[in-house]
Amino acid sequence: MLVVFSAAMAYLVALQDDFSWTIFIALCFGGFLVTGASNTLNQVLERDTDPLMKRTANRPLAVGRMSVSSAIMIAGFTSMIGITFLAYINPWTAVLGTLSLILYSFLYTPMKRISPVAVFIGAIPGALPTMIGCVAAQGELTALAIVLFGIQFMWQFPHFWAIAWVGHEDYTNVGFRLLPSKDGEKDYSVGLQSFYFALMLIAVSLMPYLMGVTGIISAIIVAILGVIYAGYSWNLYKKCTKEAALKLMFSSFVYLPIALIALVIDKV
Repeated sequence: MLVVFSAAMAYLVALQDDFSWTIFIALCFGGFLVTGASNTLNQVLERDTDPLMKRTANRPLAVGRMSVSSAIMIAGFTSMIGITFLAYINPWTAVLGTLSLILYSFLYTPMKRISPVAVFIGAIPGALPTMIGCVAAQGELTALAIVLFGIQFMWQFPHFWAIAWVGHEDYTNVGFRLLPSKDGEKDYSVGLQSFYFALMLIAVSLMPYLMGVTGIISAIIVAILGVIYAGYSWNLYKKCTKEAALKLMFSSFVYLPIALIALVIDKV
């Protein structure tokens, strides 16, 4: 649902002509189905590790409620239908949707067992929904599409590292290396790097205003949100506790929807 929300908000921010319900519905359904296919393939590939983690132990494949062949078939159908919806909008949305599925399922998912670089790789498909929404509205890859992609891309690092910190025991037990510190362990560098990305997020989030797409009110709102987000990242750096990571995680849940809604409402 966050993927659909991000794409829909980006579509509204980037819209220059009359609103089209047909394109909007195709974007939402296409994004939902492609994301569902990606998640299904992720669970197929991680069916051996999911039963070992509390967060994923009750997934259909992990407990045997669904067969692997059924899951693959569902992933195939949902991906084809979803990409067809996106292709109806324009070729760019279909290509980016397909790229997102491939990167998430077949690069990010296996890379988690190899290197913390997986988080960087995963941030690309994680940020593509805003680019897809923008391209759906404008019909081509524009500077605004890159900026909206950049906002969600930068946001993901503190967000995901906070989640990885909270679930560190589960992740390490199955061999996932997700934290950016040496050997993927919990230390001060996690909060520090989160802080750096939060600062970059502030700069990128002001670009829609500087480009004349949105107004000063949203610029102030996203700047304040970014400062708060950076503050929670700094708090994790100073304290290195699960409580600090939880605060950063919950602040990330608040940041993205409010920032995107502010950009839509304040669109010039």
